Amino acid sequence: MDRLPLTGLLGDPRTTIARRDLASLKREKTIVLALLIQLFVAAFSSFLVVGLTSLYDPGSVGSGEIRMGITGDATEELRTATAREGGVVPVTVDDPETAMAGFHGGDVDAVMVAEHLPAPGGGRTIDVTVTAPEGSFRTTLVVVQVRRVLGQLERLERVDRRANLEFKPLEVPPRVDASPYFGFTYTILIPLLLFLPPFISGSVSVDVLTEEMERGTLELLRVSPVSLVDIVDGKAVGMILLAPLQAALWIGMVSLNGIAVSNVVPLLVLVTALATLVTVLGMGLGLLTGTRRKAQLLYSTLAITLFGAAVVLPEHPATTVAKLAVDSATALTFAHVAGFALVAVAAYGLTRVGVGRLDPERY
Repeated sequence: MDRLPLTGLLGDPRTTIARRDLASLKREKTIVLALLIQLFVAAFSSFLVVGLTSLYDPGSVGSGEIRMGITGDATEELRTATAREGGVVPVTVDDPETAMAGFHGGDVDAVMVAEHLPAPGGGRTIDVTVTAPEGSFRTTLVVVQVRRVLGQLERLERVDRRANLEFKPLEVPPRVDASPYFGFTYTILIPLLLFLPPFISGSVSVDVLTEEMERGTLELLRVSPVSLVDIVDGKAVGMILLAPLQAALWIGMVSLNGIAVSNVVPLLVLVTALATLVTVLGMGLGLLTGTRRKAQLLYSTLAITLFGAAVVLPEHPATTVAKLAVDSATALTFAHVAGFALVAVAAYGLTRVGVGRLDPERY
């Protein structure tokens, strides 16, 4: 008796359709390549994160010190700022012409000319003119270090001049030396690995339905004792389940690489909800357009637009993933997960109702 439910499930035509669609994915070279890329990133995340972080934050990579030629009557303020930043060696120069000669001769990597200028209403400001090289990775590193020095200079000036303010401002927050690898891992890498599977599922759902329609095989499926709702169910469920399975695999692999991921179950619920939403979107566009090219174009445009429009939410999905993964989730974070799950269930139910009202002879 215990085997009957399992036998009934395996014999369900929707299960058969889902299994057939999942098995056919190995023939889709684009999908296979995308999966392999994700697999590679997840499997070697602890090694790749160093190189990827160098693109995300070039200043995090130790590639030698930057020799900064500084000149002008605000040289002392610049020297104090550069002393607070690692990786920058200040080289004091008498005048801007000598500094530029050293820059063109390769003696310094960049030049900063700092001058005191009168400010409107009294007081003074510091005007800094920066000359940096162009056209290389070294340029990016120099620019990042220059920005850090200028940020430090601004911070020091604000602290020094706070006594001249007419009211007490907010306290300057303490400086925190956080690892750029930590930020990149939880705000870029993990959200990327968890968001790609739903988008792939949505894209594949467009293909599996429109290809049946273009080839005329959808009509053959309807000859068997299955309805259009059953066909959409089988195709949708297979694509939806593909996303959390991928996400669970990626989480396991990054965990093996020493990257701890918390709240795995809520993360998988969120991935499943997003996969449901984009799969419903893909299926709906496939039924409305009937052609793969139009449906894929509309799907890509709408998916990107909706993801961008998520900034109006109290918490962006990428922030939700990062906070869950790093175990700093709030009540709002879990409310977002529950909200996405409810919206996904409602969207799937409405889609089934809409498909049930369609004229099957159109397909």
